[in-house]
Amino acid sequence: MQQKISLKLLPSDATSNTAILENIAKTTGKKLTEITGFHLIKKSLDARGKMVWIHLTLKAFINEPFHKKESQSFDFKDVSKSLRKVIIIGGGPAGIFAALQLIECGIKPIILERGKEVRARRRDLAVLNKEGIINPESNYCFGEGGAGTYSDGKLYTRSSKRGNITRILNLFVHFGADENILYEAHPHIGTNKLPAIITMMRKRILDCGGEFHFEKKVIDFNIENDKILSAKTADGAAFNGNSFILATGHSARDIFTLLYKKNIEIIAKGFALGVRIEHPQELINTIQYGQINQEVNLLPPASYSLAQQVEGRGVFSFCMCPGGIIAPAATNENELVVNGWSPSKRNNPFANSGMVVQVEIEDVIKHFSKKKNGFSDFKSPLIMMNFQKEIEKKAFESGGGKFVAPAQRMVDFTQDKFSSSLPKCSYLPGVQSALLKESLPLFINERLKAALQLFAKKIPSKNKLHNYFSNEAILVATESRTSSPIRIPRDEKLLHHPQIKNLFPCGEGAGYAGGIVSAAMDGEKVALACCL
Repeated sequence: MQQKISLKLLPSDATSNTAILENIAKTTGKKLTEITGFHLIKKSLDARGKMVWIHLTLKAFINEPFHKKESQSFDFKDVSKSLRKVIIIGGGPAGIFAALQLIECGIKPIILERGKEVRARRRDLAVLNKEGIINPESNYCFGEGGAGTYSDGKLYTRSSKRGNITRILNLFVHFGADENILYEAHPHIGTNKLPAIITMMRKRILDCGGEFHFEKKVIDFNIENDKILSAKTADGAAFNGNSFILATGHSARDIFTLLYKKNIEIIAKGFALGVRIEHPQELINTIQYGQINQEVNLLPPASYSLAQQVEGRGVFSFCMCPGGIIAPAATNENELVVNGWSPSKRNNPFANSGMVVQVEIEDVIKHFSKKKNGFSDFKSPLIMMNFQKEIEKKAFESGGGKFVAPAQRMVDFTQDKFSSSLPKCSYLPGVQSALLKESLPLFINERLKAALQLFAKKIPSKNKLHNYFSNEAILVATESRTSSPIRIPRDEKLLHHPQIKNLFPCGEGAGYAGGIVSAAMDGEKVALACCL
């Protein structure tokens, strides 16, 4: 028979198949010889008490032959001769997974990506990190695979209502991801592995008769009778299709501006803004796990998740990267944005996380109202986008150029004290001491200061000599691309834009996703709507 059971194990036992089998036998009351094998269903870590435990949910095979878990199959069709074509604008997770879903429906996808394929994109990132020179069309946000390709590859999401999470994870495994993403509580592929997986997805799309075009920046739409007839790219080409999926990501400001100029409805929406905080990874390990010992060395690099309400706004950690690196995620010259990523092993010496404050439209209206030369059209749907741009420009100026980032030690920041020196930092373009209150709006700065001091109590250290709230930590500005500052409306059931009946807004850029998995699920959802 097969039986689903749960185990609570020490890390040393959780990494030993023999120990797991022995615990299955003990839990089920069976002899060890009766246990023929098991499938892992879920694995999570609990470090809340004095001991660190691993929780396993698994399916045990008892008194019957063990068989390996069967891989999920997918029905990718030949769409080379399909009469129906869908133009997908954007080659990130929403666009790619939409294309794969269309192929299963027998419809030909044509992806238009403004950036480059993954290998050429990597070279542009190297120039950005080493020389401080940005390619506005090929960077950490734009290019094959979207923002997630070179900024971590985290695969967890809080929402299962948006689609089939298991299907998305199985698709990643189908194209080369490790099977552990199917059972880890916080699945993670890693920036070093994700590009190869994205390349295999592109190959399948092409092998099935789909198209994938790079360096095709969409600059206009030909619209007649409330329908798009074609999308025009910067090189003068025009692409015709039956439907158009808009999956351009949260940083495609030119697309937001284009829609606004063409009187296609868009809506300003709140997002979150703050800094990226970096600690030595060993410090976070010690805080979360206690003194380093044999058991702790079997554990993954520790992470954390923090949230606090301060004066009616949430302050929270975002995109936590154990063993990670802080990266320059701007898309334009003279604007500074930081993000974080980790390789698959998460083996770098630092841990970083976004620490951001909720920003609502009323906050931004007050902000601009106090400025003599501030943005004045408070009813414009671009108000949040313009606020975002202003803060990024301030950070760039404060860093002194070439994407050097303004930075401050954590305790110094809360005391408005200039840091006379800075700790080592993973941010490759470099950091420069600055008072971050000169880059951040007052309402962001003050809430961050209050929250950081409260977080010292929320994440108590198991070792009194090491604390989260410490000048060993560095704050790097500015983390501002947490989500889109725009929502592109769509019909609740049919998913097309209310005005343009064959335009399907999708993913993070349209305000319907937050991360790789949710964007992929939304891409599939919209693709199925195009299949009707």
